[in-house]
Amino acid sequence: MSSYELYSVPVPTDTWNVPMAGAARFSWEYDGGRDRLLALYQKGKDKQWDAQKRIDWGQEVDPLNVAGLPAEFKPLFGSDIWNKMSQRDRDEVDRHHGSWLFSQFLHGEQGALTVSARIVESVPDHDSKFYAATQVMDEARHMELFGRFVHEKIGMYYPVNQDLAKLLAESLEDSRWDLPYLGMQVLIEGLALAAFGLYRDMATTPLVKQLLAYVMQDEARHVAFGRLVLKDYYSELTSKERAEREEFVIEGSYLLRDRFTGREIFETLDLPLDACMKHVDGSELITLYRSLLFGRIVPIIRDIGLWSDKVKAAYADMGVLDHAKADLVALMRQDEGIAEQYDEERAAAELSTRKAEVDEAVELGSTKAGG
Repeated sequence: MSSYELYSVPVPTDTWNVPMAGAARFSWEYDGGRDRLLALYQKGKDKQWDAQKRIDWGQEVDPLNVAGLPAEFKPLFGSDIWNKMSQRDRDEVDRHHGSWLFSQFLHGEQGALTVSARIVESVPDHDSKFYAATQVMDEARHMELFGRFVHEKIGMYYPVNQDLAKLLAESLEDSRWDLPYLGMQVLIEGLALAAFGLYRDMATTPLVKQLLAYVMQDEARHVAFGRLVLKDYYSELTSKERAEREEFVIEGSYLLRDRFTGREIFETLDLPLDACMKHVDGSELITLYRSLLFGRIVPIIRDIGLWSDKVKAAYADMGVLDHAKADLVALMRQDEGIAEQYDEERAAAELSTRKAEVDEAVELGSTKAGG
């Protein structure tokens, strides 16, 4: 069945064409490169994996509660609208919320695939091109697995969130080679990493926890890539050039803050939009959720040197300034460790299953010999 038949509302069947500006940059310097970036490139090669084989797709998922979250984590929980709903209507909201959330993950990965390919083309240094090429493969794998998850486990897609689409377009349309890095590697990937982490840790659905853990293992490298390259480059910018990047960061951060409100769900289900948005915007859960989503972005912005009073004032306005103190290295090491733990648990389970099969075969052989 075509994906177009499974959208919550009709979407255009022609492609979304984003004009791209800027040059494809070649360099004839083939020797050397930054050791840290080349080490990251080697790690990107070593850590490739197959989404069809590494993930246990036979695990069940409840499309009415994709992540298996308790009611208090639902966006409308506690509102008058929610309290007046029948259980059937609540289930429908939950089904749409799961579809909307994982559809945005999917659309974001398609955006990451396109932008990382753009980085290969436009970045001037060959060591950056090497690593970005491994990221292209990573993003293709992520797009593959989220596409399969939404299609097979949920059965309904949502259109791309317009705030995400706007930031993707702005990252691709700018002729400066560093803007795709800043928009994708820092802002979009940073937010995605935090969102994946929240749902990986809160979810009770094993398949959701597993696939998010594996995706995060890759995403941690992508964010590190952006930090390495931009920190070097931004140290050489003029005050005017730095101010331009800071304006981009501020606008992009506000767009991302508004990305996870779920407005499209309420519009699709014909719920009272103003009342729904008022509850979502004012709830303590959403305030905390938004704050945590910036836990991976704010310290990177500080680290790469886009840390003017204007940027700090914007993050203070969003209530996320304290995240500047976060230890990104420790967080990313933790992300990698969780993915490796899933591999170890799966390997142990497979070994136990094989041992049981061998023991059964031996016992069956002994019984036949004795009979």
